[in-house]
Order: sequence, then structure tokens, then C-alpha cells
Amino acid sequence: MSKHEAKDKKTSRASRESNEDLADLKVTNHETSSEPSEQNGKTVKESAIISEKTVKNDENAIENQLAQMNDKYLRLYSEFDNYRKRTLKEKTELSKTAASELIIKLLPVLDDFERAIKAIEPDTDPTGAHKEGILLIFNKMKTTLNQQGLEQMRTIGEKFDTDFHEAITNIPAPTPEQKNTILDEVEKGYLLNGKVIRYAKVVVGN
Repeated sequence: MSKHEAKDKKTSRASRESNEDLADLKVTNHETSSEPSEQNGKTVKESAIISEKTVKNDENAIENQLAQMNDKYLRLYSEFDNYRKRTLKEKTELSKTAASELIIKLLPVLDDFERAIKAIEPDTDPTGAHKEGILLIFNKMKTTLNQQGLEQMRTIGEKFDTDFHEAITNIPAPTPEQKNTILDEVEKGYLLNGKVIRYAKVVVGN
């Protein structure tokens, strides 16, 4: 083999080795460059999962807060409604109580009117003008009180009831059917809006 052929052979071998080294370097670079890409993909996916969990946690927190606020609102509304009803009831009862005190004081005046009407004799009032005038005033006053809820109790012929009547005395009943029955009335009894404000004083058969 000549020196020229040996030199060419060495050059060819060196060229092949150089090409192989370049190929290995490209493979290595490709493998190395692919690792960060995979890592970036994993990081983005993990970030998306974390973001989704954060959003869900925020939604749950907001829903819980809204539920608490709604419950608080309902409680406050219920308390206010109860307060309003209680206040209205107290005002109504107060007005009834104030009216009952005045009406109770006027009951003796009604009694006096009735006594005066019964006491008027035909010989002292031959034309009946005095009696008619007193009756007119009495009926007007009684109508006004009735409009305020005043109601006269029924007594004579009714069964005696301690919830409404006060027995002044007991007398023998004329018939067996009249036992425990009111035979006479000494003082009228009155109800105001269904509540007793004066018991009727009566005579009861026994």
C-alpha cells in the first residue's frame, strides 16, 4: 500500500468518526430538549387542577356565606314580624282597656236613666214629653256604647251561670222546671267585646 492510499484511508476513517459523533450529539440534544417539554406539560396540567380546586373551594365558600346570610335574614324577618304582631295586639288591648274603664264608669249613668224612666208617673208628665225626652237621650247613649262593643246580658228566664251572674238571693222555684233559673234581676250585667265587665245581680230559683 502506498503512502497516499494510507493517508486517504486515515482521512476517511476520521470523517466517519466525526459524522458518528455529530449524530450522537444530535440524538443527545433531542433527548435533552424533550425533557423540559414534558416537564412543562406536567406543570401546566397540575396548575389547571389546582386552579379548578381553588374555584370549587371559592364557590363552596360563597354558597355557605349566602346560606348563612339567608338564614340570618329569615330570622330577623321572623323576629320583626312577631314584634309587629305583638305591638299591634298590645295597642288593640290597650285601646280596649281604656274604653272599658270609661264604659264601666258610665254604667251607673245607664242605671240612673232607667230608674228615672220608671219613676216618671203619668200624673207628673201627662203629655209624656219628659219621658220621651229622657228615653231619647238614654237610647242615644246606649247606642253609642253598643257601637263600642257593649252588650247587655240576658238574665230572666236563663239558667244561672256563675261565669256571668251573681246570685243575690235564692227563692223557691214556682215550678220544677224553674229550678236553678233566674227569676228576677236586681242589677243588669254587661259584656264588652264578649268579656264580662259587670256581673248581673240576680235572684235564682231553687
